[in-house]
Amino acid sequence: MTAVPSALAFAQKVLDDQPFSRLLGTRVTAFGDGVATLEIDIREELHQQNGHVHGGVLAYAADNAITFAAGTVLGPAVLTAGVTVQYVRPARGVTLIARSEVAHAGRRQAVCRCEVYTRDIAGEQTLCALAQGTVSLARP
Repeated sequence: MTAVPSALAFAQKVLDDQPFSRLLGTRVTAFGDGVATLEIDIREELHQQNGHVHGGVLAYAADNAITFAAGTVLGPAVLTAGVTVQYVRPARGVTLIARSEVAHAGRRQAVCRCEVYTRDIAGEQTLCALAQGTVSLARP
């Protein structure tokens, strides 16, 4: 699912307001109706000592994708209340892809699932992590 251009542009602006997301070069490629997808080009600086994408980068991608998916149903003023990540295989490839969807939403919080994949040069995707998170409305 891809969002209408204005919603996608808004989501990218929000992401670009995060200095760490700018540092990683994160892109929003889907946003709306309870789903969000973020992508990051994999480069050497994101690797750990064994040549795989660092787990912190995978956790960041899952966390932000979860928060963006929740924001499609709760609104833009949201914060992650908690997230768990299960790493299922080393992440290697050219692009990291975090796809999240809302599993349940109430008035003040949403629970989301996220799958994190890598895409190789041939376009094949490999699951490397699964995550679940709770997102709450930010309190003023």
